[in-house]
Parts: sequence; C-alpha cells; structure tokens
Amino acid sequence: MSADPPARPSDIARAALEAARAASAARPRPTRRRIAGPRRTWTGARPGDDDPQPLGRLVDSLVTAQDWSTHTKVGAVFGRWSALVGPDIAAHCTPQTLTEGELLVVAESTAWATQLRLLAPTILGRLRAQVGGDVVTRLRVVGPTAPSWKKGPRSVRGRGPRDTYG
Repeated sequence: MSADPPARPSDIARAALEAARAASAARPRPTRRRIAGPRRTWTGARPGDDDPQPLGRLVDSLVTAQDWSTHTKVGAVFGRWSALVGPDIAAHCTPQTLTEGELLVVAESTAWATQLRLLAPTILGRLRAQVGGDVVTRLRVVGPTAPSWKKGPRSVRGRGPRDTYG
C-alpha cells in the first residue's frame, strides 16, 4: 500500500488559485466601448478641470475667457448702486447712463443735485475702490427735469408756456 503524504494547506491554496486562473482565462472577455476623448488622468490633491467647481469660479473663468470684464464692471455700478454709495444717497438719486467713463446721475431735487456735486470726489473714490479705477472717471450730476409745456398741436416756437391767446 502506498500512502500519499497529507496535503499541506499551502498546496491546496496554490491548486485553487491555479484553477481560478484557468477558469478566468477560459471565460470570454466583455468588450468595453471606449468613449472618444482624452484619457482620464488623476489630478492629485488639487481639483481638475472635470471635477465639480464652485459656480463663482466658473463664472469668473467665463468672464475672463469671453473678455466681458468691462461689461460686468459697468453692470456692477448699476446693480450695486445702493451698496456703493450708501442707502441715503441711493434713495435720492439714480444712475442713468455710463458712456466713456462718465456716469450720469439724476437727483430727485436741485438740493440733492448740489449735494451730490459736492460729494462727487468721495463717490468717485468709492467707485474706484470697489468697482475699478477705469470704469467711472467722471461724475455728472443733473437735477430733475422741468415739465415740458410744448405739448399739443398748437404750440408755437418762441412763445412762452401757456401763451396761446394772442
């Protein structure tokens, strides 16, 4: 009688591994469809271009790429007017136009127009500090416009208001 030596645990594990490898090699491989484009690379500790980004950073990169920086600064003057000049001043005047660095501000009364003309250097300093120095270079303040009496079909040039009897 020939007696086989008892199998060691390492031999049993080795035989099981070889059988699993043979079964894996015999099985057909599924085909992977590769998506066209650059191969994915890992970026490490910093965020990559395809990682989720904060919305503010994406908007800033879009503004820079499209060269919209001057348009956004002009929009900031009109959109944040009360924060730029303060709520007291903003309650009594509104910005109308911004052309070639000159900001036209309309005041609700002639007294506020005079006050704003005196505060013009201070307001320009605030605008330069918070929006940028090249956006607003001059401030033109006008008072409210008087009502026009030149209405209707019988207005005559050179005649005063309500001078229709004559």
